[in-house]
Amino acid sequence: MAKARKDNRGRALRKGESQRQSDLMYIYTYTDPFGKRKYTYSKDLVKLREKEQKLLKDQLDGLDVYAAGNANLNFVFDRYISTKTELRRTTYTNYMYMYDHYVRDSFGKKKIGEIKYSDVLYFYYHLINERKLQVNTLETIHTVLHPTFQLAVRDDIIRNNPSHGVMSEIKKKPGRNHGVRHALTVEQQRAFMNYTSNSPVFNHWAPLFTVLLGTGCRIGEIIGIRWEDIDLEKRLININHSVTYYPRRAETTKCEFAVSLPKTEAGIRTVPMMEPVYNAFMEEYEYQKENGFSTVTLDGMEGFIFTNRFGNLHNPQAVNRTIKRIRENYNAEEILKAKKEKREPIIIPHFSCHHLRHTFCTRFCENETNIKVIQAVMGHANIETTMDIYAEVTDMKKTEAIEKLSHNLDIF
Repeated sequence: MAKARKDNRGRALRKGESQRQSDLMYIYTYTDPFGKRKYTYSKDLVKLREKEQKLLKDQLDGLDVYAAGNANLNFVFDRYISTKTELRRTTYTNYMYMYDHYVRDSFGKKKIGEIKYSDVLYFYYHLINERKLQVNTLETIHTVLHPTFQLAVRDDIIRNNPSHGVMSEIKKKPGRNHGVRHALTVEQQRAFMNYTSNSPVFNHWAPLFTVLLGTGCRIGEIIGIRWEDIDLEKRLININHSVTYYPRRAETTKCEFAVSLPKTEAGIRTVPMMEPVYNAFMEEYEYQKENGFSTVTLDGMEGFIFTNRFGNLHNPQAVNRTIKRIRENYNAEEILKAKKEKREPIIIPHFSCHHLRHTFCTRFCENETNIKVIQAVMGHANIETTMDIYAEVTDMKKTEAIEKLSHNLDIF
């Protein structure tokens, strides 16, 4: 028979109870209904056991409330997300951020059994009209809400999923911004790169933007790229990881960098360098050889190529803010210049890092007919993503082809 554990006063300790030797604090260790290990503390054993009883009652009450369909949406979401052990850390963090930021303190407090289709529809419109969310951002929220409701359906807590069909209803509204990213035109991307390269204020950003625009890589993939990931002799880039910047702990809003796998399995790939990309890497290498290489170490990785003026990795939002500054400065100067030269200005529209990826893919589709090659270089997990962009480009090309035919054939 195992010897009973005792505290410093000789009292037998129950299962889950322990006493810390350093300060004699009593600790009760337990597992919550979502499988997470939790702890509660007390300097007094009697008070600790009172806490144990309350915890047990709360857990049973919570499950009873859930079974009766009276639990709120937050309870069901926490139950759902605790089962998603296969999610990558970045995906899990993104889901938790979106839910906590937009749902938990408002819609999340509604009872699961009382939520109707119209409630979900009204909430989504509130996020679009009042919180000014783009539809693609709303889709991320829907990605976690829909399976949360589905879990309640499968547990026989509710009969139907009230979120079913809501996104289709929103997307079919005329004039609705679906969050579609449009590529820059050749004129616009050339204007952006020329202005950046020739600007004494922004020219140090030129290598980073050249690589983004010349490879179609995601911003996290380029932030995380290291000298050992590129082969300058064979002119190949090995994309095998990504760097993300998210809140890492539930108890704080502080963000930090972390290394993760690319967004999908297809994201692990090799991308050939075109001449301007090779030159951008060589320019950056020569600069760092003279001024010093990056000393940043992240999750055991070092030798990162692109860093900011403080020697740290680039925050994606800081890169987007720089794009905004370049665009605004360029447009202001271009409008005045075009007025003097009596021509229409080439205006650069609002865009972000991801638009550069979309722009690269568009140019690629304009010059390559093998869809599988485009998919492989882009790292698209689903061929439909590649096809959507290819179809958009093909429509534009058809219009250009008909116009060219009309110009060249004088038959009418």
